[in-house]
Amino acid sequence: HIYNMHDFIQRKIEDTIHQYLKIFPVVAVLGPRQCGKSTLVKKLSQNWGTSLFLDLQYDTDLSKLDQPSFFFESNADKIICLDEIQLVPQLFSVLRSVVDKNRQNGKFILLGSASRDLIQQTSDPSASELAKQSLAGRIGMVYLSPFTANELDQLEGFSLNTFWLRGGFPDSYLADSDGFSEIWRTNFIKTFVERDIPQLGFQIPALQLKRLLVMCAHNQGQLLNYSKLGESLGLTHPTIRRYIDLLEQTFILRTLLPFEANVKKRLVKSPKVFVRDSGLLHQLLAISNFNSLLGNPIFGSSWEGLVVENVIVNKPDWNCYFYRTASGDEMDLILEKGNQRIAIECKASTAPKLTKGFYRALEVVNPQKTYVIIPAPVSYELTPNITVCGLSEFLNIEF
Repeated sequence: HIYNMHDFIQRKIEDTIHQYLKIFPVVAVLGPRQCGKSTLVKKLSQNWGTSLFLDLQYDTDLSKLDQPSFFFESNADKIICLDEIQLVPQLFSVLRSVVDKNRQNGKFILLGSASRDLIQQTSDPSASELAKQSLAGRIGMVYLSPFTANELDQLEGFSLNTFWLRGGFPDSYLADSDGFSEIWRTNFIKTFVERDIPQLGFQIPALQLKRLLVMCAHNQGQLLNYSKLGESLGLTHPTIRRYIDLLEQTFILRTLLPFEANVKKRLVKSPKVFVRDSGLLHQLLAISNFNSLLGNPIFGSSWEGLVVENVIVNKPDWNCYFYRTASGDEMDLILEKGNQRIAIECKASTAPKLTKGFYRALEVVNPQKTYVIIPAPVSYELTPNITVCGLSEFLNIEF
């Protein structure tokens, strides 16, 4: 029943995919493993006429591409979907020649669980450069995240607390119980460190990577200190930096850069680090139910992470930052696009209290509008420029 339910949930990027299919010969849908890419593309493909779906993690499908040019030419009348493209990065240059022979938009859909740069890295630097250039101008990139609050709140019985605890991965959120959701997330993390990372060609001890993820979870929403993390794990600063970069490019972590305001105050230069999915965050910290989360010191940072991730995913064409000074003035999230600027403060309380540091930050950041996002379905104005609202309420505002 999970997948019936999943098919029914409208994803926000569906329109973007349809649009890109009209503009580009190749459309790539990238996002973490198990976030619903295959389900979404199979659902959309029901309206495309003839399409062919190959999952490259299975030998039977992979062997069909022993002679890829011949295979693509033999199926020139079909839309071809290639899942787990990060396992076969050498296909990029073949796709280029096929596309250039017969330039037709919406012919190929690639699904991958790693960022474009990571997929196109190979051990041979010249081959890597070739891969990067191979589909330039021919490919449209779309990023799919796990479910967001405004995708799920259309469902009858949507519970923000369940979504917050379990996160947005379809199998985790739609599980029959918190216990089943927990088992799924435990296995997801295990498979990620033991299988997915080695498949991408990185020989990193699984235990080391898991420990780094747990430490990042303990530092949710805090400034990233590579040296301190390195000391705790017995690894060098550059190694930690490389691992964090890898975890970002596989969509597990997010780093948020500081806002550069033209002020003489000493601003914090380090990025903040977040485990992107709240369910994985709670799994890494062994938080198994909502009452345990309520009593945990991570409670406020967990809410901040949930809000930051949902907002950034829903506003892909905005630049996002946080603001913090050495004296502690702080704003959780700043959105900028052109000359528009919006400030967001995350408060895990239904009666939020705003600090002097918040108001001082507001003077410097100088946004047109400020939102305080809380875990309750409300929307009211504190002042003409400051609105208190719930997460779904904010995500449904058009600006």
